[in-house]
Amino acid sequence: MRVATMATGGIGGYLAVKLTRAGHEVAAIARGPHLEAIRRDGLRLEGADGVEVAHPWMATDDPAEVGPVDAIVFAVKGDALEAAARACLPMLGPDTVVVPFLNGVEAADRLSRILPPQHVADGVTRVSTTITAPGVLRQTGTFGSFHFGERDNRPSARIDALRQAIAATGAEAPSVDDIAAESWSKFVLFAAMSGVTAAGRCTVGDILAIPELGALFRAAATETEAVARARGVALPPGIVDDVWSFLNSVPPGGRASTAIDIEAGRPIEVEWVSGAAVRLGAEVGVPTPVNAMLYALLLPHRTGH
Repeated sequence: MRVATMATGGIGGYLAVKLTRAGHEVAAIARGPHLEAIRRDGLRLEGADGVEVAHPWMATDDPAEVGPVDAIVFAVKGDALEAAARACLPMLGPDTVVVPFLNGVEAADRLSRILPPQHVADGVTRVSTTITAPGVLRQTGTFGSFHFGERDNRPSARIDALRQAIAATGAEAPSVDDIAAESWSKFVLFAAMSGVTAAGRCTVGDILAIPELGALFRAAATETEAVARARGVALPPGIVDDVWSFLNSVPPGGRASTAIDIEAGRPIEVEWVSGAAVRLGAEVGVPTPVNAMLYALLLPHRTGH
């Protein structure tokens, strides 16, 4: 396959390494020192299983140089979505699929207001990776799963092709029956984990060890579950207990990307995480006081420093 990663950060970079090493043509969209390092040395992925280095087919900051591709892995920060979506237009062929892997549950809707809707799928990932230096990514833990599908859940040859390509790298990419349920299941976890680890400047280990933090986490997750169900999302029963069980499998030092970005003085995605839980709840009349509190505490850090 010919795949573009827009952009080549933690998630896009992870897939760029994996797919390139599996023999696919990957166009890595990046900029600045990160782009220079990829062009010079390739992409380096460091994890518990060792180090993998890949030299993508193309590395550029100009999507027009790439031309039409089979799939676009769309993984940018929420605030950058509009500009990045417009930049994807030169890479759209007749059947190109754009799969968003962003925090939150609004990316596909937002993309469909900019790109032709027939190109937009939906997706959710569970992998913990971050850029530690230009051209260098570090993965925390060994889990890496990518769930995605057409927005109406119909069978799709283009989704199957990308799913099979990712699964062949060793990452998890199963068939998905209900992509909205998958996206909201992760959002129940991530909204709580993001809000608590960022506002509390704490780790997953702290949440599990301190009863008050654990109760705060579960309350935030319970609110988000209620929002999803009020919006007609068919979440599985016991989702908050499932989320809590998953949290116990996360490395104790784990934190959401929001917490890491605050520590580094970078802008945070609070509008698309805690803010989204509050906003989407208000649309269906579901109160979200815990998420609203976390949102308020994080707002001063929205633009970084």
